[in-house]
Amino acid sequence: QVQLVESGGSLVQAGGSLRLSCAASRSISSFNSMGWYRQAPGKQRELVGIITSGGTTNYADSVKGRFTISRDNAKYTIYLQMNNLTPEDTAVYYCHAHMYNSQMYSYWGQGTQVTVSS
Repeated sequence: QVQLVESGGSLVQAGGSLRLSCAASRSISSFNSMGWYRQAPGKQRELVGIITSGGTTNYADSVKGRFTISRDNAKYTIYLQMNNLTPEDTAVYYCHAHMYNSQMYSYWGQGTQVTVSS
C-alpha cells in the first residue's frame, strides 16, 4: 500500500507564496504521474497540475504562470510552489499518484489546508 503525505499548508496573505510537499512511501519513479488537486468548500475537486515520470508538467489555466510542480526522486517527494496567491486559491490541496502495472492504481493523500486571506 502506498502512502502519500502532504505538508506545507498554511494561512497566507494574498500575494504571498507557499510550497507544498508530498512525500511518498515508495520511490516516485514507479508512478506514471503524480499531481496536485484541490477542493474548495462547496466545490468539486479539481486538477491543479501534474508531473509525469519523464518530468513533463501540465497545469490548470487558473494557476499557469503562478504554480510550479517539481520532483525530487531521491526524497520520494513532489512539490507545489505557489506564488502570487489569491483568495480563490483557498482549498484543501491533495496529492495524487497514478500507476499502471497490469492494472490501474490510484493513490491519494489526506490533504493539506491552504487559506489565502485578502
